[in-house]
Amino acid sequence: MLDVTRATVHIKNVSKLYATSDGKATWALENASLDLTVGEFVCAIGPSGCGKTTLLNLIAGFNQPTIGTLDIDGIAITGPGPDRGVVFQEYALFPWMTAKGNVEFGLRMSGVAANARSAQSLDFLRMVGLERAADRYPYELSGGMRQRVAVARALVNHPRLLLMDEPFAAVDAMTRASLQDELLRIWQKVGIGIFFITHNIEEAVFLAQKIVVMSPHPGRIKQVVTVDLPYPRDRASPEFGRLYSEVRDVFEHSA
Repeated sequence: MLDVTRATVHIKNVSKLYATSDGKATWALENASLDLTVGEFVCAIGPSGCGKTTLLNLIAGFNQPTIGTLDIDGIAITGPGPDRGVVFQEYALFPWMTAKGNVEFGLRMSGVAANARSAQSLDFLRMVGLERAADRYPYELSGGMRQRVAVARALVNHPRLLLMDEPFAAVDAMTRASLQDELLRIWQKVGIGIFFITHNIEEAVFLAQKIVVMSPHPGRIKQVVTVDLPYPRDRASPEFGRLYSEVRDVFEHSA
């Protein structure tokens, strides 16, 4: 298990204003308040343009809110930090580096000694089932394998919170199901928090303990649905179907 300290991200009355190409301005996110606790698995779901990625980028520290505050246990989020790892939809791997080199990159930038970073990168590739692919380049890996490398790269820096922006959207249905199972296994092992963006209601109900349903124009948090199903979850069970229908109803009335 990673050595992480329980913490809470506090998002308080956050709004984000963006300038548009015609010189006007639009609110991408309005008056969002939410707490994310280390150890929780939270999914955010909503139609395109509802501010999901804007919210993730604010938590990551890539952007700053126009109004409101974000902090981790009282310490303001003013930029990216090692306490928050990010996994993107498009993998964002360096094509000239091997899988092991990609996982090592952050450690190398932090000044970790060569022997230590080599051992750590192999440990995390082993965690995602890719130790044997350590010397392969991204073009030699399937989409699902590339995303596992991206997860290992984020985890090797020992974050408290893993931020994932539709990480499985670009893979086929069978690979997606396999990656969902793998992510749950890793989450339960390492004990960090996960904030996971998806358009897929079934994916959210399968993965999350809480589902944040968002509405667009401007983006708002409409409702937070608690998923009270034990793991592992059975997609064919009546309880799963009940929660799916509940989230779908909230989602459909948020558009």
